[in-house]
Amino acid sequence: MANECTDRIALQDVLLKYAAAVDERDFELYRSCFADDVEIVGFGKETMHGADNWMAYVVKALEAYDATQHMLGPQLATIDGDTARTRTDVQATHVRKEPKGQIFTLWATYKSEMVRIDGQWKLSRHELVSRAVATSMP
Repeated sequence: MANECTDRIALQDVLLKYAAAVDERDFELYRSCFADDVEIVGFGKETMHGADNWMAYVVKALEAYDATQHMLGPQLATIDGDTARTRTDVQATHVRKEPKGQIFTLWATYKSEMVRIDGQWKLSRHELVSRAVATSMP
């Protein structure tokens, strides 16, 4: 039971680091959340493969925003040895540079698969399931 509790906390920490790193633009920390061969689904029209390709996409995409904040709900996790599946709800607020101050809010679920690599949990597949979006001016 202790190992399962430790794993559950470590799995939560992956997405907590993910959210904090993207909001703080700490791209080194953000990159550390992903396996090299990660598969990314639902963030664009096409599935992306590889952490380096994903990082290039994210860095470019974030240039459109003055600020972001990703709020995560409780995580549901299923652990099987060195693999796990998680489901985490997210509300992500984005403040656009153009039009200045426009706020874009996304309600979604992250459906993720993780693997333990060298003792650390990493995202091996990360899917965004959009629930709703809204835009507003301040």
